Amino acid sequence: MADAVNHLYVGLPVLDDAKHYWVSNEEIDKLLRAGAGWLANHPERDLITRRYLAHKGSFARQALARLAEVDDAEADALDDAMAPSAAAALANPHDGGDAKEADKPVPLVVQRHGAVLAALRSCGARRVIDLGCGSGALLPTLLSEPTFTDIVGVDVSHRALEQAARRLHLDRMPDRQRARLTLLQGALTYTDSRLVGYDAAVLMEVIEHLDLDRLPALEHAVFAAAGPDTVIVTTPNVEHNVRYEHLPAGTMRHRDHRFEWTRDQFAGWAGRVAGRHGYDVRLLPVGTDDAEVGPPTQMAVFTRAPREHADQVHPSPPRSAGGAA
Repeated sequence: MADAVNHLYVGLPVLDDAKHYWVSNEEIDKLLRAGAGWLANHPERDLITRRYLAHKGSFARQALARLAEVDDAEADALDDAMAPSAAAALANPHDGGDAKEADKPVPLVVQRHGAVLAALRSCGARRVIDLGCGSGALLPTLLSEPTFTDIVGVDVSHRALEQAARRLHLDRMPDRQRARLTLLQGALTYTDSRLVGYDAAVLMEVIEHLDLDRLPALEHAVFAAAGPDTVIVTTPNVEHNVRYEHLPAGTMRHRDHRFEWTRDQFAGWAGRVAGRHGYDVRLLPVGTDDAEVGPPTQMAVFTRAPREHADQVHPSPPRSAGGAA
């Protein structure tokens, strides 16, 4: 009922496309409170925000920037990729697809979830850990995949896990669905016996929130101690930041980021980690792969190498020596 009231509170003025009173800066806080847990990832987020704030551009920009921080989904992180429905319409032009849908860009966060899901499907994982799950942005995507029989969300923050439980409506989730999901509090820089024996682990937009001197501890906890067959890591590509018009030069995409790597730096780190722990690694773009600055998100898929050549891993080499790990 509380969720329904929040949706109505936002939806009524949005559908009316008018507010019949003076709109002040306080409306931004009201929108973010009522939109907690759903607005950041809503496909019409920008339209809802603009209408709710009476088309006041400065207010809308502030709200979108703050929504970006909620789920690390950058306010301007949209590229020219097509939504799945639009791609299907183009592949089957006689099916009556809406031309407007074909021109609609897909938020980077949605593309990121799709890339992670595709990598998990490709490796045949059934038991999956979402490390650093935060408020549970990826967990609905994982739960929507019936082949995943055991899904674990791990985060150091109790508050984030409470938000994840609310986002997923854990208290009302059907028993069969609930049995597939576990939420655990834990620090990713410490070994945890509860995380041993899973097919795959995901670190989606996590490593950049750690200080660089803590990465070796995370590496040991994930690759050596937990040791899943597949590890998927995504992180921003700092070279792409110049494409964000509203991001000041030299700043990072999120106020909590401790670093953001170039493609060479990420490739160098991934290659060294793979070599130390007996994995092969593939580097893949997420989002439009800009010819000059690369994709907005970079992804590494680590796969445990067969024993006969585990000591001869050959990851994709970096293009230059610059690195920060």
